[in-house]
Amino acid sequence: MQSLSLTKEQLQQMIAHVDSHAPLEACGLLAGIDSKVETVLEVTNQAQSAVRFVMDPIEQLNAFEWIESNGQELIGIFHSHPTGPETVSPTDIADAAYAVVYVILARVDNNWRARGFWIKDGEYDEVTLLVIE
Repeated sequence: MQSLSLTKEQLQQMIAHVDSHAPLEACGLLAGIDSKVETVLEVTNQAQSAVRFVMDPIEQLNAFEWIESNGQELIGIFHSHPTGPETVSPTDIADAAYAVVYVILARVDNNWRARGFWIKDGEYDEVTLLVIE
């Protein structure tokens, strides 16, 4: 996937979610069709860690069921790096289990910055995030 489209409101929802949980990492799922985000689904970080996220399995399962029953697909996973880096970490690479865009929100100069990545076979490439009005 070369790019992921999302609205300014969807980006703001993700930022509000991760900001409200800082300094711990926060996470969630992005549902949509093709490469267009339709729904942001917030999921609890069961790890309650500043450097790692583990999605609550019940919430994750419920979100997967919601996505399927609403005719959408899992197209992204988002999580925060409250203290950086603003790129993929070795843990992110090791834990990447889905063929989706991984959106990382990192705090840079007190502002959240979102970047997308495609992780496959221990490697990653940046994916353009297209924020539409």
